Parts: sequence; structure tokens; C-alpha cells
Amino acid sequence: MRRIAAFGRFVWGYVAANFQGALEYRLSFASQVFAMLLNDIMWLVFWIAYFGKFQLVAGWGRDDIVMLWAVVAAGFGLGTTLCGNVFRLAGMIMRGELDFYLALPKPVLSHALISRMSLTAPGDIAFGLIAFGLIVRPSAVQWLLFLVFMLTTALILVSFGVITQSLAFWLGNAEGLAQQLTNAMISFSTYPTVIFNSAVKWALFTVIPAGFIAYVPVQLLREFSWPLFGGLLAFAVGAVALAGAVFRAGLRRYESGNLVLMRE
Repeated sequence: MRRIAAFGRFVWGYVAANFQGALEYRLSFASQVFAMLLNDIMWLVFWIAYFGKFQLVAGWGRDDIVMLWAVVAAGFGLGTTLCGNVFRLAGMIMRGELDFYLALPKPVLSHALISRMSLTAPGDIAFGLIAFGLIVRPSAVQWLLFLVFMLTTALILVSFGVITQSLAFWLGNAEGLAQQLTNAMISFSTYPTVIFNSAVKWALFTVIPAGFIAYVPVQLLREFSWPLFGGLLAFAVGAVALAGAVFRAGLRRYESGNLVLMRE
């Protein structure tokens, strides 16, 4: 328990420091958060306009699409607020920038992930909470589930990011490939999984697990099922374990950049 408490204080310390750093330039930080919030709202406006003409998309109504966007945006925002370096790992590996973390006693992966936050990510969180609260008008139980799904979505997204970015240990310059895989994951997660054919659905629940960050949470918000809920939690935990194993395996191949770095 002491180690868990110490790790929790370590994470909280970085989160607080990252926010303090962002607030040094309040206007810039606020404008980036607002821009992301506006960007998400524009997509939502498109879907609301669509449902003004058509009632359903493969059995999904307006509230289902709003829940889909709210869960994905809020989960992505939570993940990249806490782990802002996740989509920079490939470049850090290639440039030998993990040297800084290897020299310190904290776990290399978690330390590298949380040492930076995405300045636009709070806008995604705000969008998810506002859209879910104002348009879906959820019950107290749905709010509780939504907060749980924010966490599972964040865990799966960050784990997927670590796995794809860790390809740099074996491929060298893998930034482009990892970015394309991440973009595919996010793009597929913003559409109802039911519109895709069987082969694509299989991929969305295995290779690119967009189904677990979008379809499954929405299905549970529509109609709760303990087996499906348990399966989602198990997948999230398994994804975290797999990401850690892949990173540790890759770290054995890591070659120091022999760089003298000064943290920003």
C-alpha cells in the first residue's frame, strides 16, 4: 500500500506541476482548450444536423451518437492530460531521449508518459462532460458509468499508443506508422461499429480496438450487462499489461543517445 500511495503522490505531483506550467501562459492555455472544445462541438453540430433529416443510423439515434462522441472525447482528453507524452514516445526512443528517465529511480514508462500534458486535452474532457450532461440528460447511474468509461477509454487509448509507439524499438523511425495507427483508431471510434462489415468489426475488436473505447461503452449505457461490463474491464487491464510488456521488451533493445538533456 505504501508503494501505491507513493506512486499516487508522484503522479499527482507531476499533474499539478504540468497544470502550473500551463497556467504560466493562461491566455494561450485557455485559447487552446477553447479551440479544442469548439472543434468537438462542430462535429457534434454535423451529427445533430444529420439527425434533423434522418432518425437513425443502423439503429443508433441522436443520443447514442452523442454518447459515443462524449465517451471517446472525454477518455482521450483524460488519457492525454495525464500521459501527454504517449504519442511522442517513438520520437523519444529514436532520438535517445529516454536516457533522462533511465537515470532516475521511478518506473521509466510511467515517468516518461506523465512528464508532459497535452494543452488541448482539457477541452476534450469539457466537451465530453457538457455534451453528455446537456444533450443525453443521464441518470445518476449513467453518470457513474460514464466516469468509469472515461477511465477505461483512457487506459485503452494510452496502452494502444504505448504499443504502437514502441515499434520504434524495432523499426527505428516509426513515428509515421504509429501516428497513422492512432489516427485510424480515433477515426473508427467516432462512428457506430454496427455500420461496418464483419471483417472490419473483427479488426475493431482486436488489432485496432476502437470497439472497446466506443461501441461497448455506448452499448452499456443503453442497456447495462454485467458480463459485457466485466469484459470491458478485463480488456482494459489486459491492454495495460500488454503495453507494459511490449515496452519492457523493447527497452532491452534501446540504444542510448548519449545526450546531455535539459528538461523543459
